[in-house]
Amino acid sequence: MSNTYGDWLRSAREAAGLTQQELAVAAVMTRSHIAHIEAGRRLPSKEDARRLDKALNTGDVLSSFLPDSDVAIAEHFETAHRLEQQATELREFALSFVPGILQTERYARAVLGPSYPPLGEKECDRLVVTRLERAKILENPVSPMVWALLDEGVLCRPMGGPAVMAEQVTHIVRLAESRRIRVHVLPRSLGFHPLLEGMLTLMWFDDQPPVAYSEGVRMGKVHESPAMVQQLQARYDLALSDALPLKESLALLRATAKDYGHHD
Repeated sequence: MSNTYGDWLRSAREAAGLTQQELAVAAVMTRSHIAHIEAGRRLPSKEDARRLDKALNTGDVLSSFLPDSDVAIAEHFETAHRLEQQATELREFALSFVPGILQTERYARAVLGPSYPPLGEKECDRLVVTRLERAKILENPVSPMVWALLDEGVLCRPMGGPAVMAEQVTHIVRLAESRRIRVHVLPRSLGFHPLLEGMLTLMWFDDQPPVAYSEGVRMGKVHESPAMVQQLQARYDLALSDALPLKESLALLRATAKDYGHHD
């Protein structure tokens, strides 16, 4: 990532006589996020850039000069998307859908197509392409390491119909069989578990502290506070301890794919 944008931010901050912490307070951001932007490791979301412009009295400079991108993603996922592409380890928890980086094209279209408000065909195509581009991080055979913890409800919800589900579940099985990912299923019989509130992604990096990303309906948040990240990691670990082991999870996934295949 070019550090031109980070250099602009640092120059504007220093010209205003502010420390990173003072700017973070004024822009309602964390100091670490400011530091990562200035170091070229991250870019701000559009809303963050607007708040930085306001805090630094720079008009719309920082908003206008965000690098152009054809990537079609929700604004609340912008920062998480950039972090996902930099991570050396990802641990996903899915409550309702297959995690984005594991989705097949037809499954992604089934998830994104019925959105509200309705999407035009062209916009839906852009979103699907973006989701498939995210999945290309799995083309590297080693990094990032990926663990997928799936609530069994993900497998029971027939997104796109039996044929689409058979293809999707088989895709996950193949990734696990090739040892590209590790997958565990939380059985419905478990009842309560510590991650029932929504989806969660844990991320680790070579050059910065771990972060977490949680998401609900039309909203998402990147968590950088060490205490909060540690708490979410502990929740993930607790849920994982109640999940089916890898061998049993794969057996359930294979049986699920076979069952959907019979209904095709």
